[in-house]
Amino acid sequence: MASKAEIPDLSAPVSKPSGRQKSQKIKGSVDSRSQSKKSVMKEDATESSVENLDIQSDSDHFDSLTLKELQKMARTVGISARGSKKDLILALKCFSSKTDNGNNSSSTVATVDPENTNSKRKAAPSSFEHNTQDLYTAPDTTEKKQKRSRKKQESVECIAIENESLAVVKQKQTSTDAEEVVEKKNFRSSKRVSTETQDCKGVIGQMVTAEPWTVLAHKKPQKDWIPYNPNTMRPRPLARDTKFVKLMSWNVNGLRALLKVESFSVLQLAQKEDFDVLCLQETKIQEKDVDEIRERLIDGYDHSFWTCSIAKLGYSGTAIISRIKPISVKYGLGISDHDSEGRLVTVEFDTFFLLCGYVPNSGDGLRRLTYRVEEWDQCLSNYMKELEKSKPVILTGDLNCAHQEIDIYNPAGNRRSAGFTIEERESFERNFLSRGFVDTFRKQHPGVVAYTYWGYRHGGRKTNKGWRLDYFLASESIADKVYDSYILPEVNGSDHCPIGLTLKL
Repeated sequence: MASKAEIPDLSAPVSKPSGRQKSQKIKGSVDSRSQSKKSVMKEDATESSVENLDIQSDSDHFDSLTLKELQKMARTVGISARGSKKDLILALKCFSSKTDNGNNSSSTVATVDPENTNSKRKAAPSSFEHNTQDLYTAPDTTEKKQKRSRKKQESVECIAIENESLAVVKQKQTSTDAEEVVEKKNFRSSKRVSTETQDCKGVIGQMVTAEPWTVLAHKKPQKDWIPYNPNTMRPRPLARDTKFVKLMSWNVNGLRALLKVESFSVLQLAQKEDFDVLCLQETKIQEKDVDEIRERLIDGYDHSFWTCSIAKLGYSGTAIISRIKPISVKYGLGISDHDSEGRLVTVEFDTFFLLCGYVPNSGDGLRRLTYRVEEWDQCLSNYMKELEKSKPVILTGDLNCAHQEIDIYNPAGNRRSAGFTIEERESFERNFLSRGFVDTFRKQHPGVVAYTYWGYRHGGRKTNKGWRLDYFLASESIADKVYDSYILPEVNGSDHCPIGLTLKL
């Protein structure tokens, strides 16, 4: 997900009035023109022309006054006396005009802090080096309420901007410039978000959510694709009188490490899903550890079958844990070249064979790609077809292949990545799907984007940038008996998540 760009408050004044300016604020009300003249007279008795001047009636004679007289008059009414003669004349005329419009008999003059005023407009920030003082002339509160509807469109503020001859025009221009700055910032912010969205090419909702898998995450989504949500897409549990079996599979990426995770509980998963059989891949345990692990199994799951790597200790490894006693068990493919890494366990039940497999990864630099597609896949496919002669077959596990573009977040960027090469995808199609084994999840959810693996390196799980590498493949003869083929993306503890299959018997 783009952060909102922070936009500064362009309506705030550049600086607050200085202490000297604050002392110049007039706290009381000037009730008449005579009071105004008295104030001028008290200021300096020697300036006779200023003493007899009425600021409202004589506003047209400002041009005839000297700079010193204008400064005296400005100080009298509370306006800053600094600036050129032209600036003072403009400020006094503005003050006189607003006084005439506001109240012909009396006027209230006060400097108002823009932060405390209720006016909808604020003084535009000055671009000059020295501070400015914003002046507001407001009518009496009672009179203001009475005339609110009539004066709705009128301004209640007078802004004296120093060192600028065209103050009012400048104020409007500054306001327009401020609006343009805000608009440009908003445009840059929206453009940045748009650019990020374009870079993702269809990634909707980059913000991390509690259930990120419910947000469509794909760099090249099709218009009919939707995100997977197990809360809404799984069917209701079957009735108790219905005969079915529930299978689960999970690449745990190290069983010992998983069992040490405090937030993970196999018991909770078993209670929630109530599975009959659990298939594990990448257990990474050695044969000497099997008995210890068996002792820690959940009560009721008394039948477990483990195969470990002897070619490389602490590597690969698969297992099947079941509360249903199988008819027979077999380890590996029966070919020594393929059975030294503990990649396959087969159990036979009354109505089908169940295979727990961990297909070899082509590895960094695709060094095992040839072995994978020309030897392993073909041998596994032939083995499954041989079993199928007597019973339907179900293959589950980490098959290390994202079959289609819908099965991977970034298809274009992974054309030569292990698990998504053309060779692996074609081998998957040729050796399994084309030979009558059905991808049960894709059959049930043809246009659904769902992943089962998220790499640790880039934290893809938080934004659902993953791969679908884990499958339940079933013989066509029992594919129609699949009631539910699902994914549990909410279950943590590994870089893969569990998948499940409910099969009616």
